[in-house]
Amino acid sequence: MTFIDSHTHLYLDAFDDDRHEVIKRAISSGVKFMLFPNIDSQSVAPMEKTCSQFKNHCFPMMGLHPTHVDDSYEQELATIRKHLDSNNYIAVGEIGIDLYWDKTFRKEQTEVFRTQIGWAIQKQLPIVIHARDSFEQIYDVVADMNCDALTGVFHCFTGTETQAHKMLALGGFKLGIGGVLTFKNAGLDKTLQSISLEHLILETDAPYLAPTPYRGKRNESSYIPLIAQKLADINNTSVETVAAITTKNTKELFKLPI
Repeated sequence: MTFIDSHTHLYLDAFDDDRHEVIKRAISSGVKFMLFPNIDSQSVAPMEKTCSQFKNHCFPMMGLHPTHVDDSYEQELATIRKHLDSNNYIAVGEIGIDLYWDKTFRKEQTEVFRTQIGWAIQKQLPIVIHARDSFEQIYDVVADMNCDALTGVFHCFTGTETQAHKMLALGGFKLGIGGVLTFKNAGLDKTLQSISLEHLILETDAPYLAPTPYRGKRNESSYIPLIAQKLADINNTSVETVAAITTKNTKELFKLPI
């Protein structure tokens, strides 16, 4: 049984003391492959280093995270583009719009999001979308730029059933399901009852959003089976089936060389 963690930040300093042990623990848990979304120009080096150390298990993306869009966004974008052109990345991400923490650079976030979607279309890479308090803004941009070449995942989906179907109707997109699914009062379990497994991929967003029973603690990729088991319960199927379908979905979306 093989799992893929489609969104994990194991290269961050939260794992500096035990990164190798965490990755080995994930592999031993069946999470054989881990996909790394980038944050900004400063996170590229540690991300690349970790991927080089575990090159058969960890795969990098390239993008500028919306919460790191500020007055220097043009310079940051230029640096991110240079990296994107100089290496083989599996996706453009993570990108999007975040209106939860700070709305100061709302206009710039939207511009940066559009620019990076354009890169993804040009390079025929999927996008990994970060959306917080911004579903409608995200949807409007993606719908406006949508085309046959645009694919991706709506990372850390916690929206409504209507929002899920609305995004999936664009075609070429998956929903990234993480630890929130296991939270007692989140309601995501009810939302997903009407969503086929064919539209879903698994993620942790480590070190954030650890699933129950680790909620509030540091998340890690070895917890993916806990999310898969909850998804299996919702669909009245086996965890083996969830593993097989979500792993296939992730391999195809990111065109993984595995």
